[in-house]
Amino acid sequence: NTLRRARNRLAFLVRAREALGHPIEVVSGREEARLVYLGVAHSVADPVADARRLVVDIGGGSTEVIIGENLVPLAAESLHMGCVSYSLRFFPRRRLTDDRFRKATIAARLEMEPHKKRFRSLGWERALGSSGTIKAIGAIFEAQGWGTRITRKGLDRLRQQLVAAGTVDALAVPGLAEDRREVIAGGLAVLQGVMRGLRLDAIEAATGSIRDGALLDMFRREHSLDARDATVLDLATRWGVDTLQAARVERTARQLLAAVAEPWRLDDRELAKSLSWAARLHELGLAVAHPSYHKHGAYILAHADMPGFSREGQQVLSLLVASHRRKLRPELFEVLTPDLRPRVLRLSLLLRIAVRLHRSRSDRPLPPIAATAPSRRRLSLRFPAGWLAEHPLTAADLDRERQYQAQVGRELDIGEDRPSPQA
Repeated sequence: NTLRRARNRLAFLVRAREALGHPIEVVSGREEARLVYLGVAHSVADPVADARRLVVDIGGGSTEVIIGENLVPLAAESLHMGCVSYSLRFFPRRRLTDDRFRKATIAARLEMEPHKKRFRSLGWERALGSSGTIKAIGAIFEAQGWGTRITRKGLDRLRQQLVAAGTVDALAVPGLAEDRREVIAGGLAVLQGVMRGLRLDAIEAATGSIRDGALLDMFRREHSLDARDATVLDLATRWGVDTLQAARVERTARQLLAAVAEPWRLDDRELAKSLSWAARLHELGLAVAHPSYHKHGAYILAHADMPGFSREGQQVLSLLVASHRRKLRPELFEVLTPDLRPRVLRLSLLLRIAVRLHRSRSDRPLPPIAATAPSRRRLSLRFPAGWLAEHPLTAADLDRERQYQAQVGRELDIGEDRPSPQA
């Protein structure tokens, strides 16, 4: 949540990636909720395999509430409240009073209010909590002999203990870890608000967490169970995308990519997947309106809930769709990190060419096209002798693309092989 809201997120990510030597993904609130649920669901053993679970995760600045079955979330929300933000907002100067708890709990219930009816209607057999807050409160319950489940009655008793102490510095609660002292009040208020809003009598602390969910998601990606593929398919189906045309464009775009991946620094599996997904969804915006459909599609992809995608991954997909036709605008790519920016721009050039080559929407296969990249600003396409003359509309379309790319300092060289000498 901190990185999602940070104004200097891009600058921080650049420096953090350099320091760690690894990519960093910032996920949306709902994607965080999906990963939390995945981690918790995978860590618990239910007597009934398909038992419906409610999962609550209270973080520092956001709280995720999810209902799901097996490993599949049915409803997920990320709410703007957390143990750190509420401790700072409602308990300034480290003072703990009943009135401040009342205000904090009401604020948490208000955050829950728009979603409680949907969650209640879905129902659940088991309620689980995965956050540091819930685990800390669970430890307090055990230390004081209140049982292994966190109950609303027990939370009221804990609240009375905090109010009796008066200040954070005076807290002497059995089982309270030192590293939770500063944020226990805010976390308690959030948990009470959620439980009251959902009419939840008790919740269990689970061992799984977002870390487990992220690791499981990475494992599934490596074994052809990528949640992002399902998300792209769902979007294509929901918005009525012409899947045959999308497949034609994807096939050609991937062939072009294979030819220039090494010299253009595109030999990266994630980039290849992004190109495929963009090809599958490049006509998404046609369901809104034909004029400027690339802009409509890009807007949908930038703002839709897309399970499995990081914010950056979703941004890349939106940019590829936005730039697949009309005038090239390199400034659009400045929202990406400096290392990723030129590579995604090169991907867009390949997608643009693939779209133009399939303008006729014909099932007739294209001829063998020799694609080479003499430099990172130049792309050469060679067609069989006479093919461009036989397809004047495609030739004109490619020439228009050459002009578009020339306007931004890119060189697209289009030509034909020499005719074979007659016997």
